[in-house]
Amino acid sequence: MQHEIVSREEWLKARIALLAKEKAFTRSRDELGAQRRALPWVRIDKPYVFDGPAGKVMLAELFGSRSQLFIKHFMMAPGQITQCVGCSLEVDHVEGLIEHLENHDVTYAAVARAPIEEIEAVRRRMNWRFPWVSSYHNDFNYDFNVSFTPAAIAAGKACYNFREINPGMEDLSGDSVFFKDEAGQIFHTYSVYGRGGEDFLGIYRFLDVMPKGRDENGPYHSLADWARPRHMYDKPGTVEANGRYHAPGCGCAVHGGA
Repeated sequence: MQHEIVSREEWLKARIALLAKEKAFTRSRDELGAQRRALPWVRIDKPYVFDGPAGKVMLAELFGSRSQLFIKHFMMAPGQITQCVGCSLEVDHVEGLIEHLENHDVTYAAVARAPIEEIEAVRRRMNWRFPWVSSYHNDFNYDFNVSFTPAAIAAGKACYNFREINPGMEDLSGDSVFFKDEAGQIFHTYSVYGRGGEDFLGIYRFLDVMPKGRDENGPYHSLADWARPRHMYDKPGTVEANGRYHAPGCGCAVHGGA
């Protein structure tokens, strides 16, 4: 990797010029954040009931004692042996933030379409502490456009990231925000999908200032080139283009197994 080598004075001049752009970007980001918070809200009237480790859980109960709820739409279908490296990387960021978020009136939770028993197996393996519930018995994933019916898959047409695409698979990822008022009414305030979820991948803020940058120069040109479940970096395995990690000999259909 070749780079121009200059004096400290020349470096400082270039750095100050870049600082002006960084400050403009910060102001622009603040403005964008305000516009996100100013979006109109949609009242949630459907009584979503999830499966939790201890039984049924209403959407309202996911808030706990707080008024704001951040939900990670975790890409995990029923019977899925593999693990999404992008979703895993994103929720890993939260482990050290849970108490900080909760103190700031925010509850963090994850939802996946897999049955709760399959979710619990992954949660225990990864030692994640945040609430993670199953939408296996409700329409939550479909209503928030992160899961798609067999008919939509066959037709190659579904709404994802606010436009019609060929989803290619039954489950994708995203993030949604909800607010509960004093009367107990719940409102959907914001959702983001695709690369929009990078806002919650703090590791990129580190990589983006490193000399090699993201170094995503593999076959996928995304985090699928390098990200793995955190306990698998020193072990062999493969990642599909859709971001699903396969441990050696996992026996899934991709490898000709069951």
